[in-house]
Amino acid sequence: MAIQFKVEEKENFSLVEFEIEGGVCNPNDLKGLNMPAIDHTKGVVISGRGPIWLYGVILHEYHPAKWVGVFDPRLGGGVVVQSHDPEVKVGDVVK
Repeated sequence: MAIQFKVEEKENFSLVEFEIEGGVCNPNDLKGLNMPAIDHTKGVVISGRGPIWLYGVILHEYHPAKWVGVFDPRLGGGVVVQSHDPEVKVGDVVK
């Protein structure tokens, strides 16, 4: 598989990092994509360089989590893009 995942557990969220072997993937790679399980009672931050359609699939997979953020290195944290937690709002930056 051209896309590899690594999960690092933090106190309030799981950090899911992905890497594309060789730096290139194509939509066919989505058919065999095996994303790691996470604790959906916490948030999740997604990090990695990839096409927007890959992020769409990953975000969809982790939608049941308490909240979902996307890491932005310029901000030094995950920008929350979806939340089921009234204390964590879309647009919050989780360090």
